[in-house]
Amino acid sequence: MATSVTVAVVDDHPVVIEGVRTWIGQDAAARVRIVSAGPDLDAAVHGAGRHADVILLDLELEGRLMIDAIAGLADGGRRVIVFSQHSGEEMVRAALDAGAIAYVTKQEGPRHLVDAIVATAHDRPAVPPAMAGVMVADQRPRLAPQERTALLLWFQSRSKAAVAERMGIRETTVKQYIDRARIKYGQVGRHAAGKAALLARAIEDGLVRPDEIDDL
Repeated sequence: MATSVTVAVVDDHPVVIEGVRTWIGQDAAARVRIVSAGPDLDAAVHGAGRHADVILLDLELEGRLMIDAIAGLADGGRRVIVFSQHSGEEMVRAALDAGAIAYVTKQEGPRHLVDAIVATAHDRPAVPPAMAGVMVADQRPRLAPQERTALLLWFQSRSKAAVAERMGIRETTVKQYIDRARIKYGQVGRHAAGKAALLARAIEDGLVRPDEIDDL
């Protein structure tokens, strides 16, 4: 059996956490293992979940929307899936814009959740039902600001190491930003495997201007 991927679950409702445990436990292939679960985001960042492949984060903790927290986690190189009772397109877009890789509602069931965790952990596209409507309505991927910055600097013929130095982050984080941009293009059915293809997509969508590429 292949090594299971790991997930840190952050939710302030014990019944939801137990539900997630049950859903993950029902997966016959045992593809996912929970390493941290509870209402404390710090445990997922610095505690038992600090090395988890994926953070499964409730969009609202103790009455506070976690959009800023999603952005901070994404900027730190963490893979975030939002798991929420909110299914409105505005909320989905806000979470994806902040840097979430996928968005699963609590009504969507175990298959969608487990499949999204596994895909996200392996840097593959995942499009649960809540995301599908948003993706159909908007064929441009929703890139977080750091993802756009990393792409632009990389397109300017900079190495990933040089981009990392310019942005003040690790080279592995730069690679994650670029990979996530590819994933998000894949989620809307516009695959971009190579650097040239990714550049073409970004120019098509107005994420990058041609004159910016020569601005070294």
